[in-house]
Amino acid sequence: MPQPWQDTSLSAEDRAAALLSSMTLEEKLAQLVGVWPGSEAEEGEDVAPLQHEVSEAVDLDGLLPHGIGQLTRPFGTSPVEPAEGAAALARLQSRIAAGNRFGIPALAHEECLTGFFAWRATVFPTPLAWGASFDPALVGRAAGLIGGSLRSAGVHQGLAPVLDVVRDPRWGRTEESIGEDPYLVATIGTAYVHGLESAGIVATLKHFAGYAASRGGRNHAPASIGPRELADVVLPPFELAVRDGGARSVMHSYNDLDGVPSAANPWLLTELLRDTWGFTGTVVSDYFGVSFLELAHRVADTRGGAAGLALAAGVDVELPAVRCFGTPLREAVRAGEVDEALVDRAALRVLRQKCELGLLDADWSPTPSALAGAVDSAGTVDLDPPEMRAVARELAEESVVLLADDGDVLPLTPDARIAVVGPLADDPAAMLGCYTFPRHVGVEHPGLPLGIEVPTLFAALRAELPGARITHAEGCAAPGPAASAGDAGGTASAGAAALTAESRLAQAARTAADADVCVAVLGDRSGLFGRGTSGEGCDAADLELPGEQGALLDTLVATGTPVVLVLFTGRPYALGRWSRLLAAAVQAFFPGEEGGPAVAGVLSGRVNPSGRLPVSVPYAPGGQPWTYAQPPLGLRNDASSIDPTPLFPFGHGLSYTSFAWERPAADAADVPTDGETTVRLTVRNTGDRAGTEVVQLYLHDPVARIARPVSRLIGYARVPLRPGESAEVHFAFHADLASYPLGADGTRVVEPGALELRLASSSAESDVRHTVPLTLTGPERTVDHRRRMVCEVRVK
Repeated sequence: MPQPWQDTSLSAEDRAAALLSSMTLEEKLAQLVGVWPGSEAEEGEDVAPLQHEVSEAVDLDGLLPHGIGQLTRPFGTSPVEPAEGAAALARLQSRIAAGNRFGIPALAHEECLTGFFAWRATVFPTPLAWGASFDPALVGRAAGLIGGSLRSAGVHQGLAPVLDVVRDPRWGRTEESIGEDPYLVATIGTAYVHGLESAGIVATLKHFAGYAASRGGRNHAPASIGPRELADVVLPPFELAVRDGGARSVMHSYNDLDGVPSAANPWLLTELLRDTWGFTGTVVSDYFGVSFLELAHRVADTRGGAAGLALAAGVDVELPAVRCFGTPLREAVRAGEVDEALVDRAALRVLRQKCELGLLDADWSPTPSALAGAVDSAGTVDLDPPEMRAVARELAEESVVLLADDGDVLPLTPDARIAVVGPLADDPAAMLGCYTFPRHVGVEHPGLPLGIEVPTLFAALRAELPGARITHAEGCAAPGPAASAGDAGGTASAGAAALTAESRLAQAARTAADADVCVAVLGDRSGLFGRGTSGEGCDAADLELPGEQGALLDTLVATGTPVVLVLFTGRPYALGRWSRLLAAAVQAFFPGEEGGPAVAGVLSGRVNPSGRLPVSVPYAPGGQPWTYAQPPLGLRNDASSIDPTPLFPFGHGLSYTSFAWERPAADAADVPTDGETTVRLTVRNTGDRAGTEVVQLYLHDPVARIARPVSRLIGYARVPLRPGESAEVHFAFHADLASYPLGADGTRVVEPGALELRLASSSAESDVRHTVPLTLTGPERTVDHRRRMVCEVRVK
């Protein structure tokens, strides 16, 4: 007869409570910690902040009698064949369940920011590329496939998406973020949450909150922002992902907010997240985040003190390993310094989630579906199947942004003489962000194959244009620290590596001069903690192109050969120096394993570009931080000698075809402060090839009681059209979308008065195609988290 906690006829809450009532303090605490098997044996560089300084040896035998809450990165710690990894995880889960008196297995979590974080798994485009696609549906499809892959291998929780809104692109983790606009981040991020959760994976929102608003764009630095910026910019993506996305986990951020570390902030983790928004899942610590309360923030002087602060604030699980929530917390509870009721509160949440995942069912099996038949004829688990590569290709193609095009060079002619120049032209690493297995873990294993096929742009162009004469030169050294022997990429010969900077430039100039067109392939090389030019801990002093690449581009332009700039980056870089000198410019944000063919398709014309900038591209490398959603005094004005106007604004992107936008109409010009209206716009493809227009809807509030952004995104639609075809776009505008935080406590109001809806092809005023004046009528309303947050869109 099953125990009460195994009875599936009971609610998860009742089952978890029944189990909790039978547990000792030690058994309850065991559910609140993770273990990271094998991490202490890894001798390479850190893959988590202060990993080797803070990590301690895991006494698995000593932990088993009480149980284990979570298993950290069973696939993403070291290279393992997928089938072997799934089998090893299943064996470990059997051992854990057999080792405690209740038969409770661990919950296994893994990174999944660009796909299943495992060797030989599909690498999707980085989140900044998701934002560039402006396509929540496609991002949701990708997330569903990723979630299914995780689930099939025995993983239960995915540490994604990142919902930090970019405030300063010098921040190294810009590549992990979706963009600089909270509406874009909220809608794309929520779609990713839907996809993961639909596959049965617990989605983990990170980093809560304010992490990307750090001073100077420095990782882990304090975030000194006001309550209105927090309410209007930082929080909405998390709010929507909790409310509409159904996310079941949240990860606290490393930073402090006005002096209060997020891991010790009860207002953030309990009053707002749970009491106001109604979140019922688990709050997990960012790696070693509880320890940092003692070691970095210095708001506690002992491990037990740090544990007590985090637990009281609302942190339920200490990741990645037990350090504070184990013996130190037990001793603090025994000494009366921490109320055991707080332990019960967290343990109940953890056990309830394990019930929801089926881990407490009487018929639970450690054997994942990947080992139950989903293997190929060779007996291996395929984590990079054709279906996933196809969606990775589609997302990569949609995310490529054509920044500039003089119309003379692109698309490339099939028989052209093409010089492909640059240190990233023939390097697979150009496609991969820091949260991909090859760049995060693989680089620490010299000689390890990538495990997946990642065509370079040079190789992809040769395949795309077999009749062209395509030559290659590096031109300069790869940006960032020298590549290690096991680095992803590094195709240059020893002789080429020995070339001086001058001889490399001279060779590049000769190669370009002997061609009809030069494709300059520049950008970032991702890494961790200073081991790259983009990525976690790889913050930038300014937005100059890294290393010698600016000088290389100057040299190529000086040859007189038309230059097409292709950027593979994790952040935007200042391009004003070359704005009038390039034939064309293409931006790709670490587009994943299919990024080479995707960009090659744009250059050849096989793909008509439809990506739009999720972050502004600056004119000059200074003048940061800046995002488009500024009040009047945040824009160019005569009060300052610094002009922050970007070279290419948020939302910008060109196409090989043309579109006409007919004058829009609204169902009503007067809208109650609790009402809505529909705005209709007809878009027609007036060119000679199929293409996709991205219609963006911005809100302009002429007069408000606090300084408001001149324009902010409230809706968007991708509109695919064949030549001559038209479609009608319907935007359902609700007055709630005009709300703003009036009070310092985050109270939001919808006030009566004049508004203007702007239908535009970017955030720049010069790209506004049509305006629709509206007047909100009736009394001022106060709204809360139940307000309408999304502008529903239909394309007919």
